[in-house]
Amino acid sequence: MALLRKLRVSFAIFLIAPVLSQTAQHATHSAPMIERYGKPYVMVTIDGKGPFRFIIDTGTGADAFVTPELADELRLPTAPEMVMLNDPSRQGGQRVPVVVLPTVRLAGVDFKLVKAIRHAVTGEAGTCQGMLGFTLFRDYLLTLDFPNRQVILTEGALTPDGGKAVLPFRMPDGVPIASLRVNGQSVEANLDSGGGGLTLPEALAAHQKWDVPPVVFATGQTLTTRFDIKAARLSGDVRIGKYTFNHPVVEIHPAFPLVNFGSPPMQSFAVTFDQKSLLLRLDAKGDHIKLTAPPSPTRLTNQPKPLPSPAKLVPLG
Repeated sequence: MALLRKLRVSFAIFLIAPVLSQTAQHATHSAPMIERYGKPYVMVTIDGKGPFRFIIDTGTGADAFVTPELADELRLPTAPEMVMLNDPSRQGGQRVPVVVLPTVRLAGVDFKLVKAIRHAVTGEAGTCQGMLGFTLFRDYLLTLDFPNRQVILTEGALTPDGGKAVLPFRMPDGVPIASLRVNGQSVEANLDSGGGGLTLPEALAAHQKWDVPPVVFATGQTLTTRFDIKAARLSGDVRIGKYTFNHPVVEIHPAFPLVNFGSPPMQSFAVTFDQKSLLLRLDAKGDHIKLTAPPSPTRLTNQPKPLPSPAKLVPLG
């Protein structure tokens, strides 16, 4: 989740056949993806125990997180090192311990001796006992197939297609950052499966025109800062590869330095990440996609009751 992203460890359909056709010679491993408010949850076992409910968060540049409660229940050994977590504002930080997961099994694949940050993990609509970060999947093609609710792991490599559906990305802090266009302006975006929407930083939002102007609809919090989250309907389009979001509803966060492409805009896609080749692939049924208000805003304990959203931001039908 981008607010707890590793920010120095830092804390970003065609059905699935087109993706698998590139790697048909390799074994394919799949598991159900339990979607809650747009975010991808899976069931994993740890050293043969479980299953436990984890979220796959490509906006987290660490191998894993585990809650203190689960770490204590499983008596996980503590690693000698600690890590520093910083929020996107780069203000302050927090030293946290690391534990070792002997074996994490997902979709029939065993990940050995996984170092996990011991830290609370917030889940939607139920308990979340941990998080699988982006770098855990460095040796596999990771596909999050949102329309078919599947997580797929396979070997092989993606092949460039001239920027139509296969796009380059970089991962300076262990999270995937790719280019997209907001009203024709090229900007960088963190592809964050644990994120809550299509989010613009305030500096970029200040130069946009709106069909529905920004209004406060929730409150968020980083490790050091509490802030308002605004929503608005863009008077223009967002384009990534060959795909266009026409006049989407976006969020505006003061804490985010980059655009955040979260799980709601991923809902129409099977998204495949190839960390070895630094390529990602987006597969969807159509080239033009509608993005309405996020399914659930960020909420905090004792958060003031938000004002009702404007009717034009609320999906009908």
